[in-house]
Amino acid sequence: MMTRTLAVVSAGLSVPSSTRLLADRLTDATVTALAERGVEVRPEVVELREHARDLADHLVTGFPNAALRPVLDTVAGADALIAVTPIFSASYSGLFKTFVDVLDREALTGTPVLLGATAGSARHQLALDHALRPLFAYLHATVVPTGVFAAAEDWGASGASRELGDRITRAAGELADLVAGRSPTGRATDPFADPTPFEALLRGEA
Repeated sequence: MMTRTLAVVSAGLSVPSSTRLLADRLTDATVTALAERGVEVRPEVVELREHARDLADHLVTGFPNAALRPVLDTVAGADALIAVTPIFSASYSGLFKTFVDVLDREALTGTPVLLGATAGSARHQLALDHALRPLFAYLHATVVPTGVFAAAEDWGASGASRELGDRITRAAGELADLVAGRSPTGRATDPFADPTPFEALLRGEA
């Protein structure tokens, strides 16, 4: 059985952050849900704050540096994606949008995606449907029906409210169903990783 790859993108700005906490909860629930479906998965977590300068360099040069290239490859080559961002001014953070801007336009086509967001107040939860879903629809990703929003009051001394836990479990199950129903992507992350030999090209074997 081939191990699937689950990319987890967290756009939290502080350490620790509620955004990373939600991303970890979603990851654990998805790994458990996939195991129940007989699917082994390897999570690959990307903390965008660690690549803020790399992302800025990409914007002005048009090319990813050596530190950012593996991050982009991880997301593009994953069998599924969990993407979590803080909400600022009723939308995703600038750091999160910058990362999406430098992704290849076809990187997430057909990829199952679970969306999560955090904010200080529950009034920002509509940003999941008004900002995040349209963004990933533009990228032709397959977004699960349940998005997970966590406000400050959702986190308590015991970790999280029961309602939040239920949403996490439901969303993770939806993502697991999509991943389990698909064959591994097998996407090549480097188009030059397995080039056709020049002699074969001359023989018309490309």
